[in-house]
Amino acid sequence: MTEPYRSLALSYNGWDGYQEHLVRASASLTPEQLGLHAAPHLRSLGEQLAHIIAVRARWLRLDLHEGGAELDALMSWDGWTLDDGQETLPARSAAELVSGLETTWHVIQQALQRWTIADLAEVFPPSAPGEESFTRQFVIWHLIEHDLHHGGELSFLLGMHGLTGIPI
Repeated sequence: MTEPYRSLALSYNGWDGYQEHLVRASASLTPEQLGLHAAPHLRSLGEQLAHIIAVRARWLRLDLHEGGAELDALMSWDGWTLDDGQETLPARSAAELVSGLETTWHVIQQALQRWTIADLAEVFPPSAPGEESFTRQFVIWHLIEHDLHHGGELSFLLGMHGLTGIPI
């Protein structure tokens, strides 16, 4: 007898709320606020958001083979493919960053609706020489911990500049 279909969306309920917190914290930021840093050598608010978006896009597209062309441009938003001669990334507006968060989240949501518990164990081969294989469960957890880690940095940075952080 086959197990009835149960999507993973319910199992990861709560991540969607954190996504909404990221969007709300970002949506009204001005270009000046997006350029704020905790220290000159650390990422700005805008760079933190671009990094969250780019990492989501790369794991989804390159490793899990999810999404399509909508993720391709987002993969390099954190400078992952910068040429050695290129030193700066283009500044993104709050609207662009929110769009990037929503685009990557849409791909995540669609996948969670489609995937089952059995799908968590699927093993993916390394995407580059010297790397190890990984499961879908590893990638999901990594994306969650990455969102939480950098979202925490984002919230701290907002707070240190007198702006509203992410409520938890």
